[in-house]
Amino acid sequence: MKKESLEKHLLSLTGAQECYPFGPEPMVFKVMNKMFAYVSLKEGVPVVTLKCVPLDGEILAEQFQSISPGYHMNKKHWITVSLTDEIPDDMLIDLADKSYELVVSKLTKSNRAKLQQQVNQEN
Repeated sequence: MKKESLEKHLLSLTGAQECYPFGPEPMVFKVMNKMFAYVSLKEGVPVVTLKCVPLDGEILAEQFQSISPGYHMNKKHWITVSLTDEIPDDMLIDLADKSYELVVSKLTKSNRAKLQQQVNQEN
């Protein structure tokens, strides 16, 4: 998957916003001010770092050469995926969606309610 297509998908998620808190790179994606993804370059290769369930991250890192423990993140809760086409697009979208859902599930009740209002306004 191309970096631009992934960024477009990440921004399409309800309440998602992009920002650059670490300078001109990486592009960080947040929902209700909580990071769920960031896209950057690692040794010239586009990568995305996503939140994940620890056991899932371990298994994915063992199965795929392009998935490693989170770069510059808690390696137990984050994975970094190189966008080298080893990972099918639908799997990458699923990993991104699960990252978003994990972060949303940890939001406060009031922030989840605000996010739900956004969903209702979109429909």
